[in-house]
Amino acid sequence: MIKKVQLPLQTMNLTLGFMVWVIISSLLPFIKEDIIIPANQLALVTALPVVLGSILRIPIGYYANQFGARIIFLISFIALLFPVYFISVADSYTDLLIGGLFLGIGGAVFSVGVTSLPKYYPKDRHGFINGIYGAGNLGTALSAFGAPFFAAKLGWSTTIQLYLVILAVFILANFFFGDKHEVKVKTPLVKQIKAVYKNEKLWLLCLFYFITFGSFVAFTIYLPNFLVANFGLEKVDAGMRTAGFIVLATGMRTVGGWLADRFNPLVLLMFVFGGFTFSAALLSFAPSIAWYTFGCLTIAFCAGTGNGVIFKLVPMYFQQQAGIVNGIVSAMGGLGGFFPPLLLTFLFGLTGHYAIGFMALSQVALASLILIIWMYYQDKVGFANQVIKNTVEGIMITDKRGKIISVNQAFTQITGYLEQDVLGKNPSVLKSGKQAPSFYQDLWKSIDQKGFWQGEIWNKRKDGQLYLEWLTISAIKNDAGDIVQYAGMFSDISDHRMNQFI
Repeated sequence: MIKKVQLPLQTMNLTLGFMVWVIISSLLPFIKEDIIIPANQLALVTALPVVLGSILRIPIGYYANQFGARIIFLISFIALLFPVYFISVADSYTDLLIGGLFLGIGGAVFSVGVTSLPKYYPKDRHGFINGIYGAGNLGTALSAFGAPFFAAKLGWSTTIQLYLVILAVFILANFFFGDKHEVKVKTPLVKQIKAVYKNEKLWLLCLFYFITFGSFVAFTIYLPNFLVANFGLEKVDAGMRTAGFIVLATGMRTVGGWLADRFNPLVLLMFVFGGFTFSAALLSFAPSIAWYTFGCLTIAFCAGTGNGVIFKLVPMYFQQQAGIVNGIVSAMGGLGGFFPPLLLTFLFGLTGHYAIGFMALSQVALASLILIIWMYYQDKVGFANQVIKNTVEGIMITDKRGKIISVNQAFTQITGYLEQDVLGKNPSVLKSGKQAPSFYQDLWKSIDQKGFWQGEIWNKRKDGQLYLEWLTISAIKNDAGDIVQYAGMFSDISDHRMNQFI
């Protein structure tokens, strides 16, 4: 029973963590009425919680494997009681900065569930499960919509103190319903980092999540104040529109994970970053509120889908180091939410508009699209190489002049020649001398006319022993129809032939 409740429990844990994480940005229009905040520092107040929430994701992802989700969620929620109360009684800009920094713990808990929950489900459901857990992003919508509503009636200080009650409830829920017997992974942190830090896929996933989740966080903390200041919307209306952005992005995260279980995740990311490129370019033209809404919702759609897809890729590429990789990737996503608001504010002060900032997002998304296309074709080549490497038939690839450029392990097992023994040489090193010259003339005539030859041939191993093989030679052509390589696939049929005469 305890194992069955882990998905809903941890998803609600994440919801609460994100609710707490964005308290300040959700209530900033109200807080500004009581606390003087320099106009050029507004972005820092809302972005600062992202810093600790990003950095802590790395150790929290690691320790979630070491001690289990129950312990990490308990410690995190107990630790959050202090900054939440501190902010509720804040009366200065400095208080908001200090308290806001430690609110980052709420955002850091994200890496707990993506590390813990896959242990309870088969691999073909990891995308969907992480997508459901990622729906805990909805916590930012609950704060963006609910916090202003209660603040208008109770005041922002009392509203923040209500979060203390919710935290206390979830501390008890995790104590009683958290899984005490979760499978632990005890691999040392340094060993895990050494195993992954040179892997280019790790840093590409970091970049992609930096954009998708970073955009989600950035727009969440940037929209409430921006909509009030630039479009003159009411504070509650701005909160509702921000909540709509969050709900769409959160819903698409689950859909993105589900799609990634059924289709190639890299192909899905091509559509995601194509959408990012278009919508960010649209926002750079400072459109009307209607077009601005369309652009923002397109980004929400793409960001949510991308978030779900990326955390399908992590366990695919890093099954043994999922904890630390989840932490690093999610940390980069969090930092992706920290820098854009600061950059937009700086550019606005410099130029008087946000166009350059949105255009920069568009260009980074376009560069990511190009990288994903590259990854897609690299994966296809890698898969083909794995097939060649692990097939039981011997395989030999030559260039168009007949020089050997590649062989597989089965080639070595059958012939006795290591790869370094034959690279750059002609396949004639295998000749047995049992076939007449006319045999080879007919062989090449067939390849020239049909594109392949297939049949029995006697060859010689490195130790001089003759063997009979079934050989297929195919001509490999480029798009122009020119032969660029030859591929030979063969198997030893000596024993089979001998058995026919027994």
